[in-house]
Amino acid sequence: MKPFDTTIVADNSAHQSQTMPDVQGQTDLRNIPIQAAGVRGVKYPIRLRVSDELPDMATVAEFELTVALPAHQKGTHMSRFVEILEGLHSKALALNDFSELLPQMLARLEADEGCIRMRMPVFLPKAAPVSGVVSLMDYDVTWEVSGGKVPITHLILVIPVTSLCPCSKKISDYGAHNQRSHVTVRLQCVAPVDIPATIKAIEQQASCELYGLLKRVDEKYVTERAYDNPKFVEDLVHDVALVLDAQTGVGAYRVFAENFESIHNHSAFACVEKNNP
Repeated sequence: MKPFDTTIVADNSAHQSQTMPDVQGQTDLRNIPIQAAGVRGVKYPIRLRVSDELPDMATVAEFELTVALPAHQKGTHMSRFVEILEGLHSKALALNDFSELLPQMLARLEADEGCIRMRMPVFLPKAAPVSGVVSLMDYDVTWEVSGGKVPITHLILVIPVTSLCPCSKKISDYGAHNQRSHVTVRLQCVAPVDIPATIKAIEQQASCELYGLLKRVDEKYVTERAYDNPKFVEDLVHDVALVLDAQTGVGAYRVFAENFESIHNHSAFACVEKNNP
């Protein structure tokens, strides 16, 4: 089988574009600008580089790519968004490389502003606290770059942890109710951010971390660790905020924690936000 000839396809596409009408490029008389038009739910396999200490990893990301349209423009060229993703197979993608995709997209779509959002599971090796057995822990990670000539990069992390109620421990003769919690952090990257190190620092603020694989000695440890380290959901967002305040590369941020209550049919949550001066 002969290799796929991209030159022929490009030539054919160029020829067809000269003979077929460009409906999207027509003038729109309604005179209403559109803030975001594009594609979402596009899944692509990619290779990631999340840290200099870890090997590149494979995952599948879901993309959303949009551009802003001026009032006179009828539409955008949706196929060009997908064409941009085809170039991601050549090398492992780091967060800094990702931010460079925005100016490429704006030039390709002839737009002044836009946004690229990439959400994917990231699997990190994690050792159990006592036995040391290593397993993979998955985290929901989103990279986002938006704006125009000066792109703004955001990192969004969803980190599952354990929380144990201080009030329950205080008033009970034995035991205390605990639950799984999600800490969602949206932070602006003003310098390179070490993703695994940031995740680990946030996990350590909870009553206890979660692990993919635990032996009996580990289960004893995490049970007692949570009991000795009770935290309200308000404590959790306060402590995560202190971590982000001290971390290099982090600008504005939003910390949202939700406790999926074990003794109620509702959740408890708290949120802390910090904007740049």
